[in-house]
Amino acid sequence: MNATIKLEKEKHYPVLLDEILSIITPHYSGTLIDCTFGLGGYSKKILKIPSSKVIAIDRDKEVRKFSENLEKKYKDKFKFYNIKFSQIDTLNLYNEEIKYIIFDLGYSYNQIKDPKKGLSFHSKGKLNMKMGFNSFSANDVIKNLEKEELEKIFRVFGEEKDSIRIANNIIKVRKKKDIDTEELVKIIENCKKKIYTKTHKATKIFQALRIFVNQEVSELIYGLINATKLLKPGGMLLVITFHSLEDKIVKFFFKNFSEQKSVSRYLPKDKEKKLLFKIYNKKSITPSIEEIHKNPPSRSAKLRCAIKKEDTNNFELEFLNKFQKLIDIENLGKKL
Repeated sequence: MNATIKLEKEKHYPVLLDEILSIITPHYSGTLIDCTFGLGGYSKKILKIPSSKVIAIDRDKEVRKFSENLEKKYKDKFKFYNIKFSQIDTLNLYNEEIKYIIFDLGYSYNQIKDPKKGLSFHSKGKLNMKMGFNSFSANDVIKNLEKEELEKIFRVFGEEKDSIRIANNIIKVRKKKDIDTEELVKIIENCKKKIYTKTHKATKIFQALRIFVNQEVSELIYGLINATKLLKPGGMLLVITFHSLEDKIVKFFFKNFSEQKSVSRYLPKDKEKKLLFKIYNKKSITPSIEEIHKNPPSRSAKLRCAIKKEDTNNFELEFLNKFQKLIDIENLGKKL
């Protein structure tokens, strides 16, 4: 899900690439896992480092073609796996010296413009939004979920203030006919006030559906958990987010497990909570004005990094409990 934009002569621009390279190259050693390979923007640059080794992951089977040349060119340095990054623990990499793990949570230009995926509100035809290894599509969601369930998805995952009105109208329209991408956009536009805005009126609903269809919340949470377990102390997690919900999850994960909570002064020192992380950057790293000018979609990107301090197994349950309500909303998809 590598966040890029198509430039002249079919070029693609990985978000915050210079910033990532400046973080990892001064002390580069060991193996890097690119959890969102996409078009290979990060992997290609990192493989040019003489001592580098890259393991790449992506759930989208369409990106396999972008990995083939790298596998031929760097036979002993590069390997690609077509799996979801939450399944990183299934690759049996615990004997590898994993130094860096990168997540870029955006979508590539190719994915956004692929008519088969239907991620964009400019798409035509049947609703889809499946990125790979999905149980249901956006069409299944719009066609089958109850009004209250749709409203909750739109309100929470899309932060859509008109979620009730839009859900109501979807129910009314679907009783008469099937709702495809163009019809859904029409419903949303009819529900929104006629106020000019640079953001398309359907943006938040399409974001919510994409998150729900691809289970992006639980995917991110379990991806972070399993990646952290894979890292040895001294290894680093780097995560680029593109909207407030996913940034909230990453920010909590790094901050909560890098701070010592208040404990009774009467407790012995060995009872204090082990710190999982050391925060690399207290504030998120954002694109430069120059990068935003070249690549407008990068304007919402935020890079957060944390270094693993020591192994501890007492973080997983607390992290899951914090965002259980979001996971419960995603679990509505089990009825589809």
